[in-house]
Amino acid sequence: MNKLILANLLHRPLRSLISVFAVAIEVVMMLTIIAIMMGQLTGQKRMNNGIGADLTVRPGNATFLNGVSGAPISVQLTGVLQKLPHVAVASPVITNLSMSDGLEVLWGIDYPSYSRLSPFVYLEGGPMQGPYDVIVDDVFASTGNRHQVGDTILILKRPFRISGIFAHGKGGRKLVPISTLGELMGSEGKASVYYLKADQPENLPLVTDEIHAVRGLENYQVMTMNEWYSLMTPDHIPALNTAIRVVIGIAVIIGFLVIFQAMYTSVLERTREIGILKSMGASKMTIVTVVLRETAVLAIAGVLLGVVVSFAVKSVLAQKFPTLYLDMSADWIFRGAAIAFVGSLFGALYPAWMAARKDPIDALAYE
Repeated sequence: MNKLILANLLHRPLRSLISVFAVAIEVVMMLTIIAIMMGQLTGQKRMNNGIGADLTVRPGNATFLNGVSGAPISVQLTGVLQKLPHVAVASPVITNLSMSDGLEVLWGIDYPSYSRLSPFVYLEGGPMQGPYDVIVDDVFASTGNRHQVGDTILILKRPFRISGIFAHGKGGRKLVPISTLGELMGSEGKASVYYLKADQPENLPLVTDEIHAVRGLENYQVMTMNEWYSLMTPDHIPALNTAIRVVIGIAVIIGFLVIFQAMYTSVLERTREIGILKSMGASKMTIVTVVLRETAVLAIAGVLLGVVVSFAVKSVLAQKFPTLYLDMSADWIFRGAAIAFVGSLFGALYPAWMAARKDPIDALAYE
């Protein structure tokens, strides 16, 4: 029976190859697009792991995503927070989602307090000296024609001079003075979020209580960095979950239709062969099993090819777009492979059932 299955697949090599490539495309589509989506979340964690803050403070109605909520906090709150008994550093930051120079989140920082959270590690140059200076991380500096200290780049259509290149992990790719970004956004004297450093790690609950005890800050969101990281999942971003489901749905439909067409055509072409098998005593389940085993071979080959191509695509994208994080986890590889495999088997169910129902007399008489 195994020889028969292999012979059937080799009898129409082009159709078999198309089926394999269809399953592979299904896998590549799922893994690559989901890797880009999930990479934006894991990328946020990697980009913020060197800030050095213990807590973030946002208005009660603000989203936890950087760059989305504007700048609703007055920077005058700095003095209030800094005076709290267990706060060592309070640093205001503006984050602004910009599409003027490509989709990115721009960061405006108060350099003296921000650098006290955790010192910058400069690979070249140093801090900003003027209002239109910018410091960039090493990942951004390595893109395109490779930026160097002294180069000019456009931010919100304004020229900025690169004064320093720092090791990534400080929140944004490009950091400018908070006053300059506030002016360009029309939010002078405002901030999007405060990053706080406590005097002792064990005093974080006390800092939270102290903030909520301040008049006007009772409903402010106070989160530890670990709590903020824990929100970086699709379950906390409904639109992302919906997008992932749509991508998976489209990919499954593609694989289902191609496998259905291939196996349906195969069954029509092998009417006499099926009649011979049934006349020799093959049961309906045997016929169904033959069709499904052929599909399983095509699906496994397609899944393996798809996983290999997905890693190749990831490698190419990483080289071409260094600032783009791609998270192709083992969990999603397994889930993508399983979805493609099961979808292919479902695509073959009707052709298999149709083959099993054929009358052996009619099948043997088929020309």
